Amino acid sequence: MSKKPNILLILADDLGFSDLGCYGGEIETPNLDQIAGDGVRFTQFYNSARCCPSRASLLTGLYPHQAGVGKMDHDLETPGYRGYLKDQCVTLAEVLGSGGYHTYLSGKWHVGRQGPIKRGFDDYYGLLGGFNSFFEQRHYVRLPEGRTERSYSEAEFYATDAITDHALDFLEDSRKDDDPFFLYLSYNAPHFPLQAPQEEINKYEKVYNKGWDRLREERLEKMKELGIVSKDSQLPERAEYWSRDRDISGRNPAWDSIDSDRQKDLAKRMAIYAAMVDRMDQNIGRVIDNLREKDELDNTLILFCSDNGACGEWDPWGFDNWKTTSNRLHRQEDLDTMGGPASYHSYGSGWANASSTPLQLYKHYSHEGGISTPLIAHWPQGIERHGEIDHHPGHFIDFMATFVDISGTTYPEQYNDHPILPMEGESLVPAFLGKDQKERIFCFEHEQHCGVRKGKWKLSKVKEKDWELYDIDNDRTEIHNLKEQYPELTEEMIEIWNKWAERTDVFPRNK
Repeated sequence: MSKKPNILLILADDLGFSDLGCYGGEIETPNLDQIAGDGVRFTQFYNSARCCPSRASLLTGLYPHQAGVGKMDHDLETPGYRGYLKDQCVTLAEVLGSGGYHTYLSGKWHVGRQGPIKRGFDDYYGLLGGFNSFFEQRHYVRLPEGRTERSYSEAEFYATDAITDHALDFLEDSRKDDDPFFLYLSYNAPHFPLQAPQEEINKYEKVYNKGWDRLREERLEKMKELGIVSKDSQLPERAEYWSRDRDISGRNPAWDSIDSDRQKDLAKRMAIYAAMVDRMDQNIGRVIDNLREKDELDNTLILFCSDNGACGEWDPWGFDNWKTTSNRLHRQEDLDTMGGPASYHSYGSGWANASSTPLQLYKHYSHEGGISTPLIAHWPQGIERHGEIDHHPGHFIDFMATFVDISGTTYPEQYNDHPILPMEGESLVPAFLGKDQKERIFCFEHEQHCGVRKGKWKLSKVKEKDWELYDIDNDRTEIHNLKEQYPELTEEMIEIWNKWAERTDVFPRNK
């Protein structure tokens, strides 16, 4: 290979495991489907269950608590929960930048107060916080200050489009010399508020009238056909849900038990969500086309993934006000206003359960539905497998090791006079090549929802409940709890988790 590869890391926000067409979904995602067909799809790749922790892990090659972002971007003044990237970690941009790469971030940051420029990115455009309107340009910033920024009329602006516009500008900037680029394209779609251009919503107006029960069944059948899950995979019962304060809980209801007005409101929410995914895929297509036109596609590693499982916040009906989590039932002509600039919606735990098909639970949780992401890898000069499905487990901690491997850069022991923790992950290059891999161990914690994966075995735990043991090779859907049959294994894995938690600052302690 004559030149170091370019790296394009694309991250979706709150996308469910089965939403993409190439993972079994009905949403139109032809551009991602195409690169999946020309590359590799991983089915057991893990994030860290929620936006901030996952982004911290993705950027640093560490577990989120080691990087200082074990929860969200609030400083709880304990080592694992500072709410920003600490000095003991180094980012992908800092490492690749030291190796001669242009480093760009277009999209969502959401890992604390330092900001992307202070953590190694040459240029930035996007949303520094967690979520906001997709139609209001004022929430999106260009850094460093004074750099060229696109101008939009109020009617023109839509965040997913603008994030892509600036990404294309960054790619053009990279062509001023022969140095490779690292572009972190971090969309805030399809995170709430659910908002999309009307022409995209129109495509899905009738699609979800069938409801989430039928959708889960249809998706599972397609996933079996594609080889995403095994032919004997079972569909779990409808998932549980908990309110934000965890004082209300229940189980998602049967679709047919819901009255018709509520069904129409819910179907519209899912239609908007699908429209956001569709529009994101269109914009990814713009970037892929640009790389192809500039003859850069073959030597660009493209990775696509999601920061956590589908968003089940906080009950089956969804909310229309983030602060109160209250719901408003939309009827008749009021349905036509949904998804527009003045609207604010989430889609609720029932649809999140469908987006996670066939996995258990969703965002926040360490069950498979909360931590599993689709991962598409495309790199014609480096990956010769085309359309293959790979079931080897991996984790966001592996991105740092992978990029160091393929770029020939050096991961530092010290950066800016601060000692740096060693990488936790391993290079994905052997996985890209289809080579056999050794047994791996991964651990998870967010808001006291816990998990540990050791080879084929998985322990999962909801905060208020006991540990559960599953054989992932034969029960990816976590239906058959084997804890009582394997008490010694359970205790061994709990001890693995406890030692990991102590080592990585999961347990709160003084600064």
